[in-house]
Amino acid sequence: MAGSCRDGPLSGLAERLRRDRTAVEAALALSWSMSPVEGQINRVKTLKRTMYGRAKLDLLRARVLAA
Repeated sequence: MAGSCRDGPLSGLAERLRRDRTAVEAALALSWSMSPVEGQINRVKTLKRTMYGRAKLDLLRARVLAA
């Protein structure tokens, strides 16, 4: 459907999916997950946001290591 649309909004998406076909197939077929890493990144970003404008890097580092 998206592949047959030449000028529609989905044509760009269809082309990118076609170019990255092996990566898309691997993402659907393999059971690997980046969830634990993404969870740690979100935790650090949340801590950083709560401390915005109040502290320097040394205090942020201490909070990340303590949490």
